[in-house]
Amino acid sequence: MQNIETKVVGNLLTITIKLDAPRTASASGKSQVIASTQGNVSVGELDGKPIKLGVNCYVPA
Repeated sequence: MQNIETKVVGNLLTITIKLDAPRTASASGKSQVIASTQGNVSVGELDGKPIKLGVNCYVPA
């Protein structure tokens, strides 16, 4: 993950993104990426099944 922290406490998922972190160009060059999970990632389980998270935070170029 790029500039994303996740924390699960009880039934609460907290996602933290530092908005002033250095940005990187997207693959297309159409935006500047602040943070990304770089695809779907597991952040826990619910009823024995994985909970998936996918996040992109960006600024249009």
